[in-house]
Amino acid sequence: SIAEHSRAIEVEDLGVPGGRQDHYAAAFGGALALTFGDATQVRRIPLTPAVRSSLERRCIVAYTGQSRISGDTITAVLGAYRARDRRVLQALGRMKALARAMADELWAHDIDELGALVGEHWQHQRSLHPSIPTPLIDAILDRANAAGARGGKALGASGGGCVLVIAGEDNIHEVTAAVTELAPHLVPVQIDE
Repeated sequence: SIAEHSRAIEVEDLGVPGGRQDHYAAAFGGALALTFGDATQVRRIPLTPAVRSSLERRCIVAYTGQSRISGDTITAVLGAYRARDRRVLQALGRMKALARAMADELWAHDIDELGALVGEHWQHQRSLHPSIPTPLIDAILDRANAAGARGGKALGASGGGCVLVIAGEDNIHEVTAAVTELAPHLVPVQIDE
């Protein structure tokens, strides 16, 4: 598939450590439930026009202004996984369960619960390696949560880059204002099918 081919170029040919999810998201578009194993299973999650519109309104993506190169972080987390570091294994296990639960909430069109799960996912992700959270990312998420965000997390392997915040339907403007106090560069959100 084009997803596997693009991953092979990035990981095998260019030597950039990484996973598969970004390649499958780009190749398939829309909302997906991905299961990785010997083969990758792709399940499309249908979004009604109302849910799609709500996600596009409520998902705030802010660029931190801090660039990141995540290869070293990914390599360190993989090393801890291979060494069977209990803390890393527990965090990854919970993150896997949360990913399944997030897909279920998208199927159920419950964006508030999705936001809460995204916030919990971040707590486990940030525990994987000290370079994942940054003071700015933590401050953005703290301000967003104080303004009533349902949840949020840094995107990718973090250490910089972008932060996703899911606002409530009733507090989009307040959460957006709180986020832009520290990260004024918002990335427009549009779900590409």
